[in-house]
Amino acid sequence: MAETALVTGSAGFIGFHTSQRLLQAGARVIGLDAMTEYYDPALKEARHRILGQSPGFTPVIGRLEEPGLLAGLMAEHAPDVLVHLAAQAGVRYSIEAPRTYVEANLIGTYEVLEAARATPPKHLMLASTSSVYGANTEMPYAETHKADSQMSFYAATKKATEAMAHSYAHLYGLPVTMFRFFTVYGPWGRPDMALFKFVKAITAGEPIDVYNHGDMRRDFTFVDDLVEGLMRLRDAVPGSEPVGAADSLSPVAPFRVVNIGNGAPVQLMDFVRAVEAALGQEARINFMDMQPGDVPATWADATLLQTLVGALPKTPLEVGVRRFVEWYRDVYGEGVPD
Repeated sequence: MAETALVTGSAGFIGFHTSQRLLQAGARVIGLDAMTEYYDPALKEARHRILGQSPGFTPVIGRLEEPGLLAGLMAEHAPDVLVHLAAQAGVRYSIEAPRTYVEANLIGTYEVLEAARATPPKHLMLASTSSVYGANTEMPYAETHKADSQMSFYAATKKATEAMAHSYAHLYGLPVTMFRFFTVYGPWGRPDMALFKFVKAITAGEPIDVYNHGDMRRDFTFVDDLVEGLMRLRDAVPGSEPVGAADSLSPVAPFRVVNIGNGAPVQLMDFVRAVEAALGQEARINFMDMQPGDVPATWADATLLQTLVGALPKTPLEVGVRRFVEWYRDVYGEGVPD
């Protein structure tokens, strides 16, 4: 019998790619998304149209935080795996509109946990973020490092979801894997992320904003590589025994935190140069101060991930950026999206 997966945020950047890979693997996918207007819903609708070309995809439009919606879907479909990717993202927007993060990230995740408690999947997989490491300067970031100094409200809500999920894993024996993503990029990416903004501005002949005067490093992770990690982690269900000294497995619950990153931080200006090379255009740069809530560097220790699922592909930055530019030009031509 084919695997059934419920994916929240299926019209989002990572949710779309994850749903697509699950469908390609023969799974039946129930995809929930609210199509919010944080960025252009037309991009989300286009992703869902592509997923809808597969007979195995069932779209559900609704808000994660709507009481009982998730519980009803879990009871109806009894999925083998629940992949919770829906969230309100963005560091800067969490300063402007913090309530949306409470509703989507905290209340929404509560609804996910309650639904999983009532109809337990074989594996509950929830997205967190590298932003939870916050003010930690010990790098590369390991899952066993202390992560109690979040620097944005977005990061604080994601760290809270980790604590919430741990409590449910302990109380109800739910096998939970939380994954901390590191600067994911690639085709169908979000318009509020640096790569999309850089390509859009350079294409239009407009300057790009480069924060902290370019003195930043990010562990850029190509979306296909990340999704490969998610696909393999489906079978790495937390139990009662750690897999080694680097394991973040809880001593009181089938709960584990896993970094998913490339493990090789890139200087922001090298990233800009890769964008320029892919476009064949030079960028005009506005050097800016650091944004409130942001961090100067991220770097994943991927030891635990590799122990659990083996070595993952690592798409070179130049190749990944070029693939995004090819997608962008295919969708928008030489023009600029509204």
